[in-house]
Amino acid sequence: MSEPIRVLVTGAAGQIAYSLLYSIGNGSVFGKDQPIVLVLLDITPMMGVLDGVLMELQDCALPLLKDVIATDKEEIAFKDLDVAILVGSMPRRDGMERKDLLKANVKIFKCQGAALDKYAKKSVKVIVVGNPANTNCLTASKSAPSIPKENFSCLTRLDHNRAKAQIALKLGVTSDDVKNVIIWGNHSSTQYPDVNHAKVKLQGKEVGVYEALKDDSWLKGEFITTVQQRGAAVIKARKLSSAMSAAKAICDHVRDIWFGTPEGEFVSMGIISDGNSYGIPDDLLYSFPVTIKDKTWKVVEGLPINDFSREKMDLTAKELAEEKETAFEFLASA
Repeated sequence: MSEPIRVLVTGAAGQIAYSLLYSIGNGSVFGKDQPIVLVLLDITPMMGVLDGVLMELQDCALPLLKDVIATDKEEIAFKDLDVAILVGSMPRRDGMERKDLLKANVKIFKCQGAALDKYAKKSVKVIVVGNPANTNCLTASKSAPSIPKENFSCLTRLDHNRAKAQIALKLGVTSDDVKNVIIWGNHSSTQYPDVNHAKVKLQGKEVGVYEALKDDSWLKGEFITTVQQRGAAVIKARKLSSAMSAAKAICDHVRDIWFGTPEGEFVSMGIISDGNSYGIPDDLLYSFPVTIKDKTWKVVEGLPINDFSREKMDLTAKELAEEKETAFEFLASA
């Protein structure tokens, strides 16, 4: 058995965490021989609920869970972390402007970034899930100057998985047969789900998705809007936001950071845009196609970008630049 790793989940009394914690505890994310100290953080009014979650994790009797710590204190939660999964954020309330949402979250993620900087290992991997995820991730990274910015990523894997699933459903194959879809940009309705480079396995051979589907108008229209608006569609149907699928995407994202991506495959995650070859301005937290090896990501280079894609990639970059500007005004005064 290896040494235990310390893994923090914030917003641990919430519904995404409720779907996530069991998978972390049972070895699905960090491997079946990796013991874990699981740290659960939430706000003080949620401590009663969090105690219930703690009881349930104890009752799962998971052999890999060496300890479970439930707390509302940052100095306990962020101490010596190997991995931080920041799920908790201020949700958007009815009648709330995006700007108000940004302001509330800048405060949260500035504090959490500072706590990471002060208490966590410098090698910590930080995954931001709480929305607006890209800008929250950038805020946390800026607030933790002693931790490499490459260690910060935000979740666009749910969008990636949604795109894979839509293609698979349309072609009557399983999601496993579809690879190399890309989510460019922001985890918002301006994201650009791109299948120009995606492949699908049909009758044992790999073909391009455009070639396989022969339905360009669907791919350039309904497919894109379905993926962009899927979160809202789930809320409309369930009266609750995506939790099971979000938790599954977090597991995929973190597992790929930990173990790397399969040969010939790339995945989508929000990362710092510095030095990219796709004309996206530096210093944005933007979703790119990446491969991962030795816990280090690399942007997939040299993919040809057509005019249709260019326009969509720039549009989502523009939204991110505006969000960043608003967030940084608040950051200066927070």
